[in-house]
Amino acid sequence: MSNKIAIITINKPSFTSAKKLESYLKNVDIYLSKKTPIDGDLKENHILFEKLDDILPIAWTKYDAIICILAIGAVVRKIAPLLKDKSSDPAVLVVNLELNKIVPLLSGHLGGANELAKELEKKLPNAISFISTATDQTNTIAFEMEAKERGWDVVNLKSLANISNRLLNNQIVKVATYKRVFNTLKNENLKLISFDNIDKNSVIISPFYFHTQNLHLKPKLFLGLGCNRGTSFEEIQRAVLEFLKKYNLSIEQVKNIASFESKKDEIGLLEFAKKYGFKIKFFKKDEINCLKNDFSSSQATNFFGIKGVAEPASILVSNYKELLIKKESFYNKITIAGAI
Repeated sequence: MSNKIAIITINKPSFTSAKKLESYLKNVDIYLSKKTPIDGDLKENHILFEKLDDILPIAWTKYDAIICILAIGAVVRKIAPLLKDKSSDPAVLVVNLELNKIVPLLSGHLGGANELAKELEKKLPNAISFISTATDQTNTIAFEMEAKERGWDVVNLKSLANISNRLLNNQIVKVATYKRVFNTLKNENLKLISFDNIDKNSVIISPFYFHTQNLHLKPKLFLGLGCNRGTSFEEIQRAVLEFLKKYNLSIEQVKNIASFESKKDEIGLLEFAKKYGFKIKFFKKDEINCLKNDFSSSQATNFFGIKGVAEPASILVSNYKELLIKKESFYNKITIAGAI
């Protein structure tokens, strides 16, 4: 992990252990009490404090992970007033003085405490991590981890507990999503359903908005764009924003864009990609024509001998090769399609 980490100590033995632990990690600050006897000079990343209550609220928002070389009970009491939400609380771990017992105490999944504990277990001599998360212990799919690893947004996280409990109890969980996405989920107790059959025990995996309280994972969208020669940046931007608004999507949900290789010198398209930080991909004729999909009719067939631009490009650049929004035309010069 390359996240910013704080190691909290309260006495000389724990500070000594923290300095050893620091050598196994990156981006680390060590906090130590002003009452701690110090041999030699402190480093720039060694920070003194008067009371834990003074520095913990600051550390809570400043660091991705907080490693405490303290008694677990003391840690629980000190962090209790700071707890807000599993989606925003930092990872909190407790490690013993010998650095061979590791307990991920808080934010095991989304915060990365379990991941950091496993990393330390591998690096530290004779170390053992105690992960209490039930889905980890039973090798059960954890939807919040699926979302984190795949870069999906999570909506209605409070509904996760019901879903996880059903899986742990070997009950069926219905998943409303697309077949190509569903086939990447590894659990025998999952059942693919249509978006018309969602109930309270269902998970939704789709970039689109749903007016429900279900656990909803939102994959990133990939756009394929075609345009006439000389189409301006302003026209492309306006068309894309209109396209997204029509489907209640935002530009932040777009991971990347793509087009046909003949468009790689289109200034307007390149400016659009640069403004929004997209690494635009351009696909060749053979790559497009190798696709077996039935695409909407396209003028590109007459001009370039290809099956299309917007739809094929969106599929080729996407993660799951699933076309969700067919080609739409704007101002008789721009075509846009969306895939995941």
